[in-house]
Order: sequence, then C-alpha cells, then structure tokens
Amino acid sequence: MANFVYIATSLDGYIAGPGGELDWLMNFPNPGKSDFGFGKFIKQINALVMGRKTFEKVLTFGTWPYPKPVFVLSSTLRQIPEHLEGKVELINGDLRAIVNDLNDRRFKNLYIDGGQTVQGFMREGLVDELIISVIPIVLGAGLPLFGKLDEAQRFELVKNEAFKNGIVKTHYRRSR
Repeated sequence: MANFVYIATSLDGYIAGPGGELDWLMNFPNPGKSDFGFGKFIKQINALVMGRKTFEKVLTFGTWPYPKPVFVLSSTLRQIPEHLEGKVELINGDLRAIVNDLNDRRFKNLYIDGGQTVQGFMREGLVDELIISVIPIVLGAGLPLFGKLDEAQRFELVKNEAFKNGIVKTHYRRSR
C-alpha cells in the first residue's frame, strides 16, 4: 500500500500559473511524444484521489484521461457529470479516514493529485512516494507544489531520469 504523487513542476516549484493555467506545461516541446513513464506508473495505481479544482480543470480537457477510478475530494460539489458516473466518486472528510476506507475497499495504491490535495496529504504524512518531473521553465508565480509543514519529511532517491527535452524526473520514497 502506498500513496503516490506524480506531478510536474516548473523550475521554481509551481504546478500551475497564478490563475491555474497549465498552458506552459501543455505547450512544452515533446519531440518524441513520450509519456515520460506515466503509462507504466498508472498501471501500478488502483485509484486516483484529486481535489475539486483539479477535477474541474481535467473536465476542460475534453476526453476523460483516467483508466482507473477517481475519487474527488470536495465539500462543495454535490454531483458529478452524468458521463462520468461509475468512474468518479465524490468523497469528503478526514484524509486518514479516507485513505483507510479506500484501502479497505481494495484501493491499495493511490495516486494523489492536485495542489491543495497534495499539500493536505503531505501535512498528514500520507505521501509515500514523490515522482516529480521538473520542466525547464521559470514561471515566477503560481500555485506551489508544496506548502507549510509542521515538521520536515525525509525522502530517499529511488531514480533520476533526464530527458533530451530538458525535463528531469526524480522519484523519491519516504524514509521511515
């Protein structure tokens, strides 16, 4: 059982622009059209947990990109779009209780996505592995990947990959 963060950041640690923009990421040159290991990663995941804002951003992509069940953390959403019934479930509450419930439901490996959601899981010490792809761009402002923690959390390097287009993907595992 593990909770994974698989995410891209700018060199200065932002996951989106000041208004949630992702154009810098979507328009980044990818000559080989690589998925940078995402396909392999998603195969080991049982479900995704994402925040409402991330869910709403993904809805703008047009095609639903996830082949696994998605759980959306929200205290304000009351329903999901009809075309996503059976693929998306709304959840709310204490993060530890949510993880325990999903694990009891046989969702053992969770992909945690979305700025506030990642920060919440980090604050609770619930992130086991970080896979961060750093895009060689400095945004100067935006939505940071990490937020305030009550205490430092240590991670050890699992793997580091550099791609020809300048992206560096680093995989860390939490030191216990």
